Amino acid sequence: MPELPEMETYRRLLQERVVGRTITATLVQREKTINLDPAQFDQILVGNRITLVDRCAKHLLFHLESGHILLLHLMLGGFLYYGTVDDKLGRTAQVTLSFGQPILYFHGLRLGYLHLLTAGQLDERLDSLGPEPLDAAFTLSRFTELLEDKRGILKTTLVDQHWLSGIGNCYSDEICFDAQILPTRRIPELTQEEIKRLYFSMQKVLKEAIQYGGYMEPPLYRDDHLTGGFNDRCRVYDRGGEPCLRCGQPIIQSKLSSRKVFACINCQH
Repeated sequence: MPELPEMETYRRLLQERVVGRTITATLVQREKTINLDPAQFDQILVGNRITLVDRCAKHLLFHLESGHILLLHLMLGGFLYYGTVDDKLGRTAQVTLSFGQPILYFHGLRLGYLHLLTAGQLDERLDSLGPEPLDAAFTLSRFTELLEDKRGILKTTLVDQHWLSGIGNCYSDEICFDAQILPTRRIPELTQEEIKRLYFSMQKVLKEAIQYGGYMEPPLYRDDHLTGGFNDRCRVYDRGGEPCLRCGQPIIQSKLSSRKVFACINCQH
């Protein structure tokens, strides 16, 4: 599932390509993907101009000149492609937005959604999300404070979007590896030094992942050489059985509450 770095990569690349463009047509192949009747969806969007592409946690927000916002959550299996009918992917798109010749294709939205909301509806929808880990206000002190009342397991806490937004399966494991802490540790056991390491590893890993375009491999557009560049830089995620890049021992793959967990039990403690 796309996480904060993947959605931030999309935001930056789409900000350059669709802001200022007017939507000329829509096509809805799966009505459950949107929250309105397709005719009403089309009526509001066609002729509307995109003024800003923003991100909140794992969501992408397309702000429109009319004041409406398109809220996208890709969930499991969703991804985007921006191109023309000549270079489109050989995959069904649940929704497409045309900007004249260029088209933005929303693929794999069997679980994801693209909802058209007012500003008030958007605030209500996102109100329960936790703080952003890369927000300037999210300091080490704030992180330590948030952990004070937690009694659960580290990985389960890191992926809780109501506690901290944007981190999922991949980056929770990558952060724990960088901090040399097992993701299965219970939070009350963590020392102040370990909490400090976790915080700075979180900043480091997420920023590096954004720099290299996240781990999702499908390119956003033809000749896109950024998206997915972090996939080969993952230290533990999806590397079960491979040697640890730090100590050489095999990476262990396990499960925690139906989630995959990847860690080196030799150099993570």
